[in-house]
Amino acid sequence: MNDLSEFYTDIIMEHSANSHNRHELFDETCSAHGHNPNCGDDITLHILYDGDKIKDLSFTGSGCAISQSSTSIMIDLLKGKSKAEANALIDLFVDMIDRKPLSNEQQKMLKEAMAFQNIQNMPARVKCALLAWKTLKQKIDE
Repeated sequence: MNDLSEFYTDIIMEHSANSHNRHELFDETCSAHGHNPNCGDDITLHILYDGDKIKDLSFTGSGCAISQSSTSIMIDLLKGKSKAEANALIDLFVDMIDRKPLSNEQQKMLKEAMAFQNIQNMPARVKCALLAWKTLKQKIDE
């Protein structure tokens, strides 16, 4: 395994085991539930808006290491962003998962989410990685 793959694996495992984003928000504006019946992943996103901005975001629930770490990494990336900025980053993440070419600048914008760039090599795990992202996008677009 090369150093970059090991680095990304470490990021995924760290977020899965010790997510600082796994908790309820008692002052949330709304929540969104996502479920992946293939794997049993079940998450609830807790969202606090300040106008158009995602002021705070957290999650509760359970699932595999991929879904849990992807959710936590998404939260780190999107907290503080406007709905439009969040949607643009979600679309970028989905493009990466779909193996669409990303510029170096786009890759930098995804930060730790780049850890999932090779998830297509594990087709059964793609839905796990996308669960939180698609759940949040659906809620933003309501």
